[in-house]
Amino acid sequence: MHARRLRASLRGWGGVGAMAVVCALAVAFALLLPHTQPRGDGSTGTGGAGVAEGTHIKAEECENPEDRSLPPGTAKGPAVEAIEKRGYLSVGVDQNSYRWGYRNPNSTAEKVELEGFDIDLAHRIAEDLLGDPDKIRFKAIPTNQRIPAIQNGQVDMVVRTMTINCDRLEQVAFSAPYFLTGQQVLAPTSSTVEGYDETLADRRVCSAAGSTAYDKLDADRKAGRLPASTDISTTVPNQLDCLVRLQLGEVDAVVTDGALAASQAAQDPSVELKGDRFTTEYYGVAMERKAEDLVRRVNRILEDYREDGGWQASYDKWLSPTMGDESESATPPRPTYA
Repeated sequence: MHARRLRASLRGWGGVGAMAVVCALAVAFALLLPHTQPRGDGSTGTGGAGVAEGTHIKAEECENPEDRSLPPGTAKGPAVEAIEKRGYLSVGVDQNSYRWGYRNPNSTAEKVELEGFDIDLAHRIAEDLLGDPDKIRFKAIPTNQRIPAIQNGQVDMVVRTMTINCDRLEQVAFSAPYFLTGQQVLAPTSSTVEGYDETLADRRVCSAAGSTAYDKLDADRKAGRLPASTDISTTVPNQLDCLVRLQLGEVDAVVTDGALAASQAAQDPSVELKGDRFTTEYYGVAMERKAEDLVRRVNRILEDYREDGGWQASYDKWLSPTMGDESESATPPRPTYA
């Protein structure tokens, strides 16, 4: 989005040796990535006295969770004011998901450059809130730590391919949806697995701990919609670790968001998507539940991002090469607010 940012294509992993490097990167999730702005007071909390708590939504009463975010607004409250006072936005992201949030291969030890579709969105939010897209600190967070990072005040928000669902709405607030996706199966091109069906019988399937993929696998196996012999015991902190397990032959298939799987298949031609997506899900920006002013402000930013072409430009740059222009995901979802 900004000419001064270096962009480069990520080459294929180049075999197991390179994947070991990926594993090492995943282990480094606690790393606070370099930033461009002076340090403020170090606070990353988004709550504050006098912030009205949002309506609690019980999972059993929840339908269409993607339609439950607050309407857009620009009024400042404690959460936005705290970010402005601090002088930078703290964002939880991925650093290992190709085309979504990953390290530019030309990064140096002194300066780590992150890029991808989610990273573009995070920079856009910082630009609107603080007038500068680079007034931002990224914190690499594993899949299973996205919610704790928000609740513990480690970050102001998480922009990390995070699906909006009813259970999560009991723990964090979400923006309106910014991307349509769904679960899909990834397996070796030579595999006889055909999709999310009986061909997964007697197969070892990997998913990320705390992910909607694992929740779906667990629920469907218990309900008899998935073969009882499907082994879903392999879970990992970071979704990308499943690809490593797949390449090492430790599992037979991966279940993850189709958007992520498409990027992984682009990295490694020895794996491919099997069958169609079998769920409909939406990514949202996750924030602290009390930070209602920040939620409304992010929704205003997303409205502008869709209307001024910023979303489409980012999709065309990062995701069109793997997902195409005819995909349902190729246009931004239109929100319905609570």
